[in-house]
Amino acid sequence: MTKLSVNINKIATIRNARGGNVPDVRLAAIKCQQFGAEGITVHPRPDERHIRFSDVYDLREIVTTEFNIEGNPTESLLSLVSEVIPDQATLVPDAHDAITSNAGWDTVKHQSFLKETIARLKDKGIRTSIFVGTELKMIEYAALAGADRVELYTEPYAASFHEDREAAIAPFILAAKAACELGLGINAGHDLDLYNLGYLHMNIPWLKEVSIGHALISDALYYGLEKTIALYKAELQH
Repeated sequence: MTKLSVNINKIATIRNARGGNVPDVRLAAIKCQQFGAEGITVHPRPDERHIRFSDVYDLREIVTTEFNIEGNPTESLLSLVSEVIPDQATLVPDAHDAITSNAGWDTVKHQSFLKETIARLKDKGIRTSIFVGTELKMIEYAALAGADRVELYTEPYAASFHEDREAAIAPFILAAKAACELGLGINAGHDLDLYNLGYLHMNIPWLKEVSIGHALISDALYYGLEKTIALYKAELQH
């Protein structure tokens, strides 16, 4: 079964806009798990504009499902991850000022760095996933770097879905098959929503996990958090 990991960055964004502790990030994570989410994802950035480093320590105490920390593996993030020991670390090549993740790794160019980083995380017993596009060579070199999984960057799929969903999904099917043949687990994330998630899962049913934040938290404004999580999980039953 494909796990749903809820990215709660947007909860922190709303909190930070006003100050104080409303909405409560810890309580949101607890409720997401109570409502059926199989994981919690956070993506702390250097400016702490949403999830703060202190949030990550607090969340470690209450995440009872799967804790996934994603982000650019700077020394500060790697130190945080090494102390918190999440179930999974997802390495994302974000610029420090990126609004959101917008590209996968060039795993050829950064092979040495990724190998060293993954070895460091594995010494702590942390499963590693590398954020990649659909270029097969990048997936091959993710495996060579020692990654346990890849997370497919699905923004191109989401952007083209309504125009031609068969064409949009085609490179992702090929990428997922290649990753599987290399022994990599496959995650997916970015711009997945209630419209495109089911078709993705129908075509790549061996996905280990999807990480969804912006769309899911936005839908929760209309439907409520409990119903929204149920709706997303239903899309993963195809």
